[in-house]
Amino acid sequence: MTEEQSSAKEQANQPLPLEGVRVLELGSLIAGPYAASILAQFGAEVIKVEPPGTGDPLRRWRKMHKDTSLWWYSQSRNKKSLTLNLKDPEAQEVIHKLVAECDIVIENFRPGTLEKWNLGWDQLSAINPSLIMIRVSGYGQDGPYASRPGFAAIAESIGGLRHLAGYPDRPPVRAGVSIGDTLASLYGVIGAMMAMHHLKVNGGKGQYVDVALYEAVFGVMESLIPEYGMFGFVRERTGASMPGIAPSSTYRSADDRYIVIAANSDSIFKRLMNAIDRQDLAEDPDLAHNDGRARRSDELDAAIEAWTSSRPLKDALQVLEDAAVPSSGINTAAEIFDDPHFRARGMITEQPLPDGAEISLPGIVPKLSATPGTTRWLGPKLGEHNEEILAGIGYDADAIRRLQDKGAL
Repeated sequence: MTEEQSSAKEQANQPLPLEGVRVLELGSLIAGPYAASILAQFGAEVIKVEPPGTGDPLRRWRKMHKDTSLWWYSQSRNKKSLTLNLKDPEAQEVIHKLVAECDIVIENFRPGTLEKWNLGWDQLSAINPSLIMIRVSGYGQDGPYASRPGFAAIAESIGGLRHLAGYPDRPPVRAGVSIGDTLASLYGVIGAMMAMHHLKVNGGKGQYVDVALYEAVFGVMESLIPEYGMFGFVRERTGASMPGIAPSSTYRSADDRYIVIAANSDSIFKRLMNAIDRQDLAEDPDLAHNDGRARRSDELDAAIEAWTSSRPLKDALQVLEDAAVPSSGINTAAEIFDDPHFRARGMITEQPLPDGAEISLPGIVPKLSATPGTTRWLGPKLGEHNEEILAGIGYDADAIRRLQDKGAL
């Protein structure tokens, strides 16, 4: 047996890192459910509660295969689906029974909504004092904006990201994905893991993790506020360049493609200049450090693009790779799909759909050396696990049928 085979066998015999953790997901679309998806990929039992009849709207978002969104199959992998009408008192009682046996609850309703349904933090933590609750909302659980509705697009605008995205002579643009939602999800998972450590290791109590979409965006805005607070400097849109850090930008190739080159460290800058036959710039003492290069960034960008525009993307990238200069083309989905490095790292995997068709899924991040995450099954059918979950908390067949008949299930 090779070392690689031995390692794979050892991993297969290891429990997943979150095995034994039970998560109840209340909410829809992206911010809360994506956080639950991360936990599910690493072994947590995630029970996703959906409205009867319709389910999570994500089931019908973007490209679909036989009336089910491909996005749903991916984001909801490893989850169990339970249908409940949360406005119904008997459905609320089901939630209370589940919460007694859960470690984490995740929700992304507007603040106050769950409280109206007898499912707020005070009610649930009274049932289970060890409970950890991830609460994702547009503006947080308190403050003057708390009751406002909020989506990622609004959070990216409020938090400062949209103002910096795009070119100065054009309107601000979106990042291309709902980055505010996924950032909030990641902060939610980090918060839950810290709260769990506090509970299990430090002997603390359960607590809720208050994640605001706009704060998740604002939290990654680098030096935006320090620069304004000290100098009154307002950072603006700069397109593909990084003001004050040079050279680092996007350059056109001879075949009308684009190359991103990041040569902003002193040694890499010299390697780049030598690679493009500009030894004069490589040896210029005024360009030896970033502050000097930043003052002459337009000159450097012109020299670099004069070189990139004279050769096809593939040839330019080979020269830069040989010179150990960080660079890349700008990948489309098709190029990612065929990239050997993505495949070698397990970042694109195939899974069979219920009808035998095949779906390609993004791989799981991060990669743990001993207990990596895994896709155990795809996003479930609506209510697929109703009987299994309810039977596990004491509902017999007659009780389940009665919940169905009255519209609670």
